[in-house]
Amino acid sequence: MTILVTGATGRIGRHVVNELLKRGAKVRVLTRDASKADFPAEVEVAQGEFLDLDAMRAALDGVRTLFLLNAVSGDEFTQAIITLNLAREAGVGRVVYQSVFDAEGAVNVPHFAVKSGAERMLAAMDFSATILRPSYFIENDVMIKDVIFDHGVYPMPIGSKGVAMVDGRDIAEVAAIELIRRDRAEGKLPFEIINVVGPDTLTGSRIAALWSELLGRPVAYGGDDPSGFEANMANIMPRWTAYEMRLMAERYVSDGMIPEAGDVDRLIKLLGRPLYSYRDFATELAAGQSRPA
Repeated sequence: MTILVTGATGRIGRHVVNELLKRGAKVRVLTRDASKADFPAEVEVAQGEFLDLDAMRAALDGVRTLFLLNAVSGDEFTQAIITLNLAREAGVGRVVYQSVFDAEGAVNVPHFAVKSGAERMLAAMDFSATILRPSYFIENDVMIKDVIFDHGVYPMPIGSKGVAMVDGRDIAEVAAIELIRRDRAEGKLPFEIINVVGPDTLTGSRIAALWSELLGRPVAYGGDDPSGFEANMANIMPRWTAYEMRLMAERYVSDGMIPEAGDVDRLIKLLGRPLYSYRDFATELAAGQSRPA
């Protein structure tokens, strides 16, 4: 049966599509711009967006399993809930949903609260669903590499509690494994939540020390105050989004993103290999290498 991948042209979605194809899945992707859907010929392309009801109904037609990934936006919650309603209407009962680590805990961070609401809908409407809860994306730090390299500062206000940063390739492969498992199951599988984390729980100071080691010169941690981070983000995104990023950073400082006992071992067993580490990423970046597309 067909698996519909939303967010397919983004950094996680592309990896999900590739991992599904490796496993022999029949894949359809949803994209607002078909010209960006440069996938292999066997991938079906459905053009549209979440709140275009006709386009979504067409995209969901004949689909058995849905990968739901919708980006942070002002109407993210509406997108998710409408899409899940349309999926139910189309007879799509199997879903892998990309949520966020501690979705129900960080209630003051809009995109955490949104994802918690979507999780509750999936459970209440009795979908056969896997909830993926990834922690901080390692790849986020690509956007601050110039600050690290040129100014000797690691500027992300990560705090001292620790954040188990995760590589997007690990998120995507776990998603593909769960999509295949649900899609090919003869009957309905139980509702499941998976924390998708990295192998190391890192603090701001530890990350700065790692960069110092790799670059061979001092790199300082910029500190826990998120006001500078918010101001910098406001230069490249809407101010409300920058403020939301500040709220998220405050949660890093106050609570961290610390795996539960067994999370890392569970992922290693699921993937059949070690998890990618922040050191792997930083080593590539320091060597001038780009991440695989």
